[in-house]
Amino acid sequence: MSQEVVHPLVQPAGFGRRLLAFLLDGILVSLIATGLALTVFGFDSLDDWQAFSAQQPTGTVSLLLNQGLPVLWTLLFWQLWQATPGKLLLDCRIVDARSLGKPSFGQFVLRYLGYLLSALPLGLGFLWILFDRQRQGWHDKLAKTRVILEDESLIPLEQQLS
Repeated sequence: MSQEVVHPLVQPAGFGRRLLAFLLDGILVSLIATGLALTVFGFDSLDDWQAFSAQQPTGTVSLLLNQGLPVLWTLLFWQLWQATPGKLLLDCRIVDARSLGKPSFGQFVLRYLGYLLSALPLGLGFLWILFDRQRQGWHDKLAKTRVILEDESLIPLEQQLS
């Protein structure tokens, strides 16, 4: 079994920072999904909010907006930048727990599926971040990932210039 890399400049991102990033991402995805839904299903629906709620479509488009968009959004950002916009704003990055490098796409998918495991027992898998030494949730442990702070002020100038 390989050892995790321990580096004095690598700090795990804490629960509060990760929660705030999650909330920011949720708001952003909700705004995008709402905008797309209004574009697809019409702006006239806003005249009567109750009618809009009662007439929510239950087809393929609705499923894609409500379920598919968050999955695609998250996996795309993780694959391209190792973080979602909320994590990027809060200087967090997802790394492989062993190498501190970029996780594989398979790890990202497993991490996303691990969200379900973390959420099911009343969110205990997310709360685990509070008590874990490396600040890993169950989804991180399952995918062998960590969320670290990426603060440029902690990187020595020589490394920034190279």
